Amino acid sequence: MIFNDRTFDGLSVFTAVVESGTFAAAAEVINMSPPGVSRAIARLEKRLGIRLFDRTTRAVALTVEGKEFYRQILPLLVALEDVTSTASLSTKAVTGRLRVNIDPFFSSLILGPQLETFMSRYPELELDLVTSDRLGDMIGDGFDLAIRFGVPRNSTLVARKLLETRIMTVATPAYLARHGRPETPQALLAHTCIHFRDPETGRPFEWEFHRKGEVIKVPVSGRLTLNDARTLHEACLSGHAIAQMMTFGSGELVKKGQLVDLFPDWPDERFPLYAYYPSRINPAARTRCFLDFILELAKG
Repeated sequence: MIFNDRTFDGLSVFTAVVESGTFAAAAEVINMSPPGVSRAIARLEKRLGIRLFDRTTRAVALTVEGKEFYRQILPLLVALEDVTSTASLSTKAVTGRLRVNIDPFFSSLILGPQLETFMSRYPELELDLVTSDRLGDMIGDGFDLAIRFGVPRNSTLVARKLLETRIMTVATPAYLARHGRPETPQALLAHTCIHFRDPETGRPFEWEFHRKGEVIKVPVSGRLTLNDARTLHEACLSGHAIAQMMTFGSGELVKKGQLVDLFPDWPDERFPLYAYYPSRINPAARTRCFLDFILELAKG
């Protein structure tokens, strides 16, 4: 297939239909007539030699081939979005109000100390940050963007992975001096551990250990269950018990010797950070600049 302007236009229309759910909704988003959307999809299907959508009088749905095509082109669209957003931000003023639903841990420990840098960079932008441990109804609640840890749930929102961070099992030197250091994950059964509650399910996360494809689960015990990462840090640093926490935002505590990484030979459990927004079609400059700043913090 030869890539030209018409092909890229077809990909934009295809993405708009996937994210909007119908040809009519996509037409409104990209300012095109519904018949124009239908013709663009038909041309793209002809070029690809596959049927992308099953169409009825009431709805459209991705075919198996359409789903696979979308999965394959999504990383390419994200990369193209990164390049074009960098270029366009240099010519567009970042103004208006940006309302963000943000993970409390990320907000307090990572973003908060850097907010002065961001606000100084965009003096005409008004930023409304709402910390919450749940994504909720992002569109209904009036959010432009959400920043959340965890694997995305099924949703019509665009989910863009920003980073993956390692999960560490840690304790203070004082705790280990009193109770001894567990040599294996299974040895945690003899120790006091802190449970951390999954905000989506309401249940404590299971303690898992990953290494070269091997995964083991350990049913640890402890009397303390938390749902706030900052409190988890403080409780662990007090020497109360062993905890599992993300390297992102916690690695410095290990480097300074305040916490000990108990199982560096089990390094492969990862936890992702995602950005969510309503559509990939023409996100506002203020949304893109905030995402770029988050990526700066993630890389730093």
